Amino acid sequence: MSMLAMPSGPGIAQQITRPSAATLDAARQLPVATLHEAGGRIGVMPHQIKPVAPAFRLCGPAVTVHSPGGDNLWLHRAIYVAQPGDVLVVHVSDAHDFGYWGEIMSAAARAQGLAGLVIDGCVRDGAILADFGFAVFARGLCIRGTGKDFGARGWINHPILFGNLIVQPGDLMVGDTDGVVAIPRARADEVVKAAAARERKEADVIEQIRRGARTLEVYGF
Repeated sequence: MSMLAMPSGPGIAQQITRPSAATLDAARQLPVATLHEAGGRIGVMPHQIKPVAPAFRLCGPAVTVHSPGGDNLWLHRAIYVAQPGDVLVVHVSDAHDFGYWGEIMSAAARAQGLAGLVIDGCVRDGAILADFGFAVFARGLCIRGTGKDFGARGWINHPILFGNLIVQPGDLMVGDTDGVVAIPRARADEVVKAAAARERKEADVIEQIRRGARTLEVYGF
């Protein structure tokens, strides 16, 4: 890690509480749909947010970023506020159609040891990002450039709202081919354990079906 000063200011909270290492390790093995269901059908990020490359998967604590529309300076700052293993979770003030992130920022985030990016907006350098391997989940690709307004107000590590979903700093973020789920940090251990149990139960159901059972009888429909 760099010994340079961390970005600071009235909109930046430096310290957040994260899920335990054991919870994070267990969550990495679980599908997002199972985590969503096991938690009581919670935490669905906007369905438009998908991995830039199908193989991308991420898991880590949320470092939340509220960025001014069409500006990515706060994303640059957030890279150096976050700690290794964190996931940047970015709201772009509903100005979706800009290329907020690209190859250089992925290189910077990977150098910091971050676990991925979830952004409710677009990115660019799509083919390069896919080959680069740093997990990026976004609404899509857009080449439109962004500004860097040093007077524009933003926030890092404060609650942010995606539709009717509030994501808090330190929430457990997991993303795979299906999309992204946000699990409240206070419930992360409970939900991960319930999700693991659900996976075992589903494996048993699949085995019953392979042996000739019908879903109608298995589930009592």
